[in-house]
Amino acid sequence: MLFSARNYQLLVLGAVLIGLGFLIMYLENEVLGFFSLYVSPIMILAGYGVILASLLVQKNKDQTQTQTASE
Repeated sequence: MLFSARNYQLLVLGAVLIGLGFLIMYLENEVLGFFSLYVSPIMILAGYGVILASLLVQKNKDQTQTQTASE
C-alpha cells in the first residue's frame, strides 16, 4: 500500500481545516472582520501544511520490512 492509515487521516484532517477556514470566512462576510483577516487564513495555511505533511510522512522501516518479508 502506498500510504498508511495515518497518512489518510492527516489528509482528511487537512481537508477539514481548509474547508472550515473557507466556511468561517464565508459566514463572517466582512472584509475587515477579525475571523476573515486572522483566523481563516491561519486555518487554511495549517490545512495545506497538514496535507503536505501527510504526503511526506513515510511508514516506519520496520513495518515496510515486515510487509516485504511476509509477501
